[in-house]
Amino acid sequence: MSIGIILFLVLAIGYLAGSLPIGYLLVYLLKGEDLRRSGSGRTGGTNAMRAAGVGVGVLTATADLVKGAGAVWIVSALVGRHNHLPWAQALTAVSAVVGHNWSVFLGFRGGAGTTPNLGAAIALWPPFGLLLIPAGLMTVVISGYASVGSLFVALAIPVGFGIRAAWGQGPWSHAGYGLATAILITVALLPNIRRLRSGTERLVGPRARARRRGQNAHQH
Repeated sequence: MSIGIILFLVLAIGYLAGSLPIGYLLVYLLKGEDLRRSGSGRTGGTNAMRAAGVGVGVLTATADLVKGAGAVWIVSALVGRHNHLPWAQALTAVSAVVGHNWSVFLGFRGGAGTTPNLGAAIALWPPFGLLLIPAGLMTVVISGYASVGSLFVALAIPVGFGIRAAWGQGPWSHAGYGLATAILITVALLPNIRRLRSGTERLVGPRARARRRGQNAHQH
């Protein structure tokens, strides 16, 4: 298989898989609402949960995770043991995040890229990727902010893959994927970062419930 064909497969499969607007479709079918006009305007699991409930949010996040992992698995199967496989996997993972964040099906809008990025990490290094799920969720619970959890995962991936490559246990191209997606996700989350700095970012989870209880108690 030539490098040109591999590159075409990587970009097409990664981007189109990432572009599948699962959250948008679920919320539209179940609530008749355009998720881009609700909450943060993003199409990922957190905003889907706000718009249509926990079940839809979890289903959206799971499907988005599968998009990232599935794209990498498909390209890996097609490319096989080619010398360029590590780079093909890395570019596929980056393309999936680009597709998710700037979906061709949604006028080049979408999510922040966290769950397809996590899915790609699972496909490339299953133990590490799976470990990031509870670690990311714990970060959200402790901080109270979904965006902090997303940033933690985005930054942990290049660090983890970089350490793995430095130990000679994995290719540097996978660390490059992590660095590229960390930049993409950080750019997507710049509005959230600004709100975190100003103290106006929306709380989620136990801290959000605690704040509501405090406000209700104060009102009464």
